[in-house]
Amino acid sequence: MLGRTHTPRRPINDDPNRTFGHFALRFRLPLEWLASSRKCVQPSQHTQLRGERMVSAQAMAATDHQRRRAIIAGTVGNVLEWYDFGVYGYFVSTISALFFPTSDPLSSTLLTFAVFGVGFVMRPIGSILFGIYGDRFGRRAALSAVIFVMAISTLAIGLLPTYQQVGILAPILLTLIRLLQGLSAGGEWGGSTSYLVEFAPHGRRGFVGSWQQVSVGGGFLLGALSAALISEILSPADVASFGWRIPFLLGVVVGGVGAYLRWSLDDTPAFVEIETKGAVSKFPLKEAVTTESKATLTIFGMTLHNTVAYYIPIVYMTNYIRTAGGLTASQAGWIGTACLAVFVVLIPFWGALSDRIGRKPLLLLSAGGYIVLSFPLLMMASSGSVLLAFLAQLIMIVFLSFFSGPCPAAYSELFPTRVRYTALSIGYNTAVAIFGGFAPFISTWLIKVTGSNLAPAYYLMAAAIISFIVILRIRETAFEPLR
Repeated sequence: MLGRTHTPRRPINDDPNRTFGHFALRFRLPLEWLASSRKCVQPSQHTQLRGERMVSAQAMAATDHQRRRAIIAGTVGNVLEWYDFGVYGYFVSTISALFFPTSDPLSSTLLTFAVFGVGFVMRPIGSILFGIYGDRFGRRAALSAVIFVMAISTLAIGLLPTYQQVGILAPILLTLIRLLQGLSAGGEWGGSTSYLVEFAPHGRRGFVGSWQQVSVGGGFLLGALSAALISEILSPADVASFGWRIPFLLGVVVGGVGAYLRWSLDDTPAFVEIETKGAVSKFPLKEAVTTESKATLTIFGMTLHNTVAYYIPIVYMTNYIRTAGGLTASQAGWIGTACLAVFVVLIPFWGALSDRIGRKPLLLLSAGGYIVLSFPLLMMASSGSVLLAFLAQLIMIVFLSFFSGPCPAAYSELFPTRVRYTALSIGYNTAVAIFGGFAPFISTWLIKVTGSNLAPAYYLMAAAIISFIVILRIRETAFEPLR
């Protein structure tokens, strides 16, 4: 049988001659890599090629321990980023009153969601800056810098003075901090996605990559849960006075731990391999917008549904079912928290399933579900019934999870390692900046100008239709080797 020998088994580290073949079989690397390691060479080339193969083997073969550490370090930045968003989304009414006091509560909410969206304007810039750095000097260094900026920004929000204390300076400072957060977030999603998928063995990229999205949902869940607990423990007056600051201040702990973990890790096997071969791109931005422009635009089109279907059900719905459905803040918060818990649990299952059946079936199921169900689900959410509101948000979350499970692997598989960080980040973050970050603002605006609580359904459906068409046209990449 291929790769079997008749010599007694010994520990891997005791037998360097087995390194490449052993790991190729153990981690199911493509057969052509295994075959290339066994081809005949000339004596003069033997020493050089053996050294290259041993480096290549070390680059391609990550131990289970390394992979587990990579998952933790790769996801911790997303946890912090979405923890912040979860807290901000939950306390949007409190923040709007403290930083944007007006006679019209809807106008205050619009301003608060506008500042939430402003941070996303910086995402494409962050994707370029951190993407170039990550493709040229390694994922580890770039992701360590990203989480440091995130931690400082989250802490700063918790320390901000309010409008009553410093006047117009309060919303200005909040906006500047949101811009800084957007810059760091622009380097996080594409970098952590690349990091996880490049550590994954062939045939398990969907499952390993899905933990990136688990961290997104987990961070938001942690933030929403922290905010909900604060609201339950403290009186509304105490929440408005100081309670809303507590979750933001605690975020610095997550950031400190994450920065330490990331700095202590090795770089990905895929990046080490191209670095060893001298194949690192000198101009990743140029390649991303020229040779990889089609794939970058594809990511943009796929992300329309991904981002709109994320920010409306997860960020906006807590406020929506309160204003349109008349539920209390506590009811809305716990509905969102429960749905997020389901979301986090489902994602790895769909990621693993995509390794067996492919990425496209699940991606299309998600987009198709939103095309058909957006209107009826918003009718349920705005009915005033706690049960119907819960079921509406739960169904939205389940269909979103169909996309979230396979999408990190699906995105990463469209690019070669040498420009993956930059190209993936640009395509994803540009779509998020335009259509995702402002989704709560656009939804609120649509309701205001139309007078209909169901108006956000048009936005959900339009994004899903475009992504559905784009996904139909891409090739299935689940069973191809990572480039």
